[in-house]
Amino acid sequence: MTGTVPPEHSFELVAMPLMDQVFSTALYLTRDRSEAEDLVQETYLRAYRFWDRFEPGTNCRAWLMTITHNQFRNRYREKQKTARDVELDEGLLDVESQSTSDSESDDPERRILSNVLDEEVEAAMKALPDDYLEAVLLVDLQELTYEEAATAMDCPVGTVRSRLSRGRRLLHKALLEYARQRGLVRQE
Repeated sequence: MTGTVPPEHSFELVAMPLMDQVFSTALYLTRDRSEAEDLVQETYLRAYRFWDRFEPGTNCRAWLMTITHNQFRNRYREKQKTARDVELDEGLLDVESQSTSDSESDDPERRILSNVLDEEVEAAMKALPDDYLEAVLLVDLQELTYEEAATAMDCPVGTVRSRLSRGRRLLHKALLEYARQRGLVRQE
């Protein structure tokens, strides 16, 4: 697209209202509020910089999720791999985990999320391998089509379907007892 963007297709009107959805995806991907905020900032900076390439009338949410996923993959996965390789002092880990749990109770996003998802559901989601989690987030929570998720994940549609199926199976297995206790499935 070249030339002037019509006012109804301005960045502020089309992309900015989707920030909460981008943040929730970023939070699940990074599993850390501060990193999620950085990822959202990087996503919106990149989206703004390349807004002239966005085609008005197409799915802006899918476009933003693609940018979010690419930014996550390029920066955060490498960071996570590096962090896993570093050995930390166990005493330092105990202090950090205590301060994290204290700060999480003061975190408004954490409180809202805990009201929406029980601890068991949140733990099951976080326990999913990254590839499965991304597929579940994009298709089931963000309601992207398989094709849009495939674009966001930079993989074939069949791969999205496979990862989604496996992710759902893992969630089913992890949450079966949870669902039984709440009367969501019948007792066998």
